[in-house]
Amino acid sequence: PKEITKIADEFHSAQHTLLSLAKPLIVAVNGIAAGGGLSMALIGDIVLIDENAGFRVAYTAAGLSPDGGSTWLLPRLIGLRRTQELIFENRELSAAEAVEWGLATRTVPEGTALESAIALAQTFAKGPTQAFTSSRRMLHVSLDNDFMTQTDIETQEIGANMTGTDGQEGLDA
Repeated sequence: PKEITKIADEFHSAQHTLLSLAKPLIVAVNGIAAGGGLSMALIGDIVLIDENAGFRVAYTAAGLSPDGGSTWLLPRLIGLRRTQELIFENRELSAAEAVEWGLATRTVPEGTALESAIALAQTFAKGPTQAFTSSRRMLHVSLDNDFMTQTDIETQEIGANMTGTDGQEGLDA
């Protein structure tokens, strides 16, 4: 128990770091993402999944409770009922089901997940990075805010974007 607690704390710290990144996080899934691998994939803003890959919570099959933030991430992405199904039934989702359920963004041809993710990251790097940062930050707090609070944040962010290079370049274009 002492060792697993230490590992879980370190993993959760890493997950928090990934959730706190300023830029969008692109994840490539090229096999079965199970347990901690599933939790890592869930943090992605864009999740590209190999058409032959899949997702499984897997913890209960090993007699363990879920970890890696999955009990926080899954209900926000797919709702409580589907989360319960995945955890209690230890159901494996195919790549197509993962997209249908909202756990992945889209499937990619077999063997191209990493290559596709790198290409998308390169495209994003050439794009409006300040707008991406603002968008990610706003989306991460949106479920905790009421409409007025969220639109106040939107006002602040769009105003800040107007003063940046990307905003000025976008308007000039």
